[in-house]
Amino acid sequence: MNFDFDALTITESDDLLIIELSRPEVRNAIDQTMVNELHEVCAYLEENPKTAIIIGSDGIFASGADIGQLRERRREDALRGINNSIFHRIAQLPMPVIAAVDGFALGGGLELALAADFRVATQNAKFGQPEASLGIMAAAGGTWRLKAAVGEPLAKDILLAGRIIDGEEAKTYQLVSNLAPAEDLLDEAKKLAQRIGKLDPLAVRITKSVMALPESAHPQADNLAQAILFESEAKFDRMQAFLDRKKSK
Repeated sequence: MNFDFDALTITESDDLLIIELSRPEVRNAIDQTMVNELHEVCAYLEENPKTAIIIGSDGIFASGADIGQLRERRREDALRGINNSIFHRIAQLPMPVIAAVDGFALGGGLELALAADFRVATQNAKFGQPEASLGIMAAAGGTWRLKAAVGEPLAKDILLAGRIIDGEEAKTYQLVSNLAPAEDLLDEAKKLAQRIGKLDPLAVRITKSVMALPESAHPQADNLAQAILFESEAKFDRMQAFLDRKKSK
């Protein structure tokens, strides 16, 4: 697919899609154009499942929502959940999403990173939710995804007291899985994508879907999902390859 975008730059290979946030003149602030383009990318990935990497440009992931547009939004805009809807859609993509974070990931930028399945970062990354300083709240996943990722005490410090944490702290609190120098950040994300790529895509997709289900859905959902995988050709091929390797040793 030819992605002729204004706010995003897309690079695609057979099993990977790299999504670069490309509004460096405003620190990659998330505006309506970027949201619209992210929806187009999601529609493509829903039809053509593959791992995706979201990365910023010019040493910044995303400084937050575009304040100029946010200033003009009213109650009906909030009820439409403009950013909430796209971040939820990203979180629901069939294959894993990796956020590669350098510099600011603030407000909507952090919420975008939280929508990803994995986060890698640099030491210079800055994670925060400064919405309360602007008279609003982190309503696009920040209140619950952040708490799930780092625990309630730190989430409260970030959401209610304006704390900003760097890459090292984010690694300590397991908000990010790996740290890398800025010049190696994309390669670090690609290494993770390669690890994912070694697994059976259908098994990864179904595992991700089952993990997102409420606790009440288990164990029945696990049994049904496993029943699907037990009949897949990949299961027989991969297990036979394992047995053949074991036999040859």
